[in-house]
Amino acid sequence: MTRGHVGWVALCCLALSGGGCTRRESAEGKPPEPAAPAQPSAPAEPSAQKPPETQAPEQKETPAMATTLECKLSVPASAPVGQPVELLFQLTNRTAAPLYVLSWRSPLERLGGRDFDITRDGAEVAYQGPMKKRAAPSPDQYLAVAPGATVEGRLDLAQAYDLSQPGRYRIVFPGPLMDVTDKLPDTARSFEVMTARPVTCAPVETTITRP
Repeated sequence: MTRGHVGWVALCCLALSGGGCTRRESAEGKPPEPAAPAQPSAPAEPSAQKPPETQAPEQKETPAMATTLECKLSVPASAPVGQPVELLFQLTNRTAAPLYVLSWRSPLERLGGRDFDITRDGAEVAYQGPMKKRAAPSPDQYLAVAPGATVEGRLDLAQAYDLSQPGRYRIVFPGPLMDVTDKLPDTARSFEVMTARPVTCAPVETTITRP
C-alpha cells in the first residue's frame, strides 16, 4: 500500500472518529435540563368545625316581667252642653305582687293638672283647672293595689276643660303614673327615688250636644 493511500485511509478514519466523537459529546455531554421546581401543594383547608351549641340560660319569668298595670277610661256616650261629663278611670294590677301607686297627676286624685289630652273635632281643648304645687309625697298619697285588684278614680271633665261647645270630644290619658313602688314608703318619698311607670289607656270619645 502506498503512502498516499495510507494517508487517505487515515484521514477518513479521523473524519469518521471525529464525527463519532462529536455526536457522542452532543448526546452524552449535554447537561440534563433542570427539573421544573415542584409546585408547593396548597395547604389543606381545615375542616370547618361547628362550635358546640350552647343554650341560653333559662330566664325565670317573674310576675313583674310577665304583666303590668292596666288602665281603662269610660265616659258617657253623650252629654248636653253645661252638664257634667264624668270620667271613670280604672287601674288594675296584673302582676302577682302588691304595688303602691302615687295618685298625683292621674284621675286617682281627681284634678291636679292638665293630665288629659282632649280635642273637639280635632281641635285642642283648653285646660282651665288648677295646677298644684307639691312637696315630697307622703305615704297617705299612695294607693295600695293588690294582685288582680282594681282601684278607681272619678272626675268631672267639665270642671277643668272647656266643653262648652257641641261636638265630638276625644279624651286621652297619656300618663305616665308618677311613681309606682312595691313597698309603701314609711316617710315622705324623695323625688330622686321616684319611679315613673308608663301606662296605656285606650282613648274614649263622647258627644256634647246642644241643650
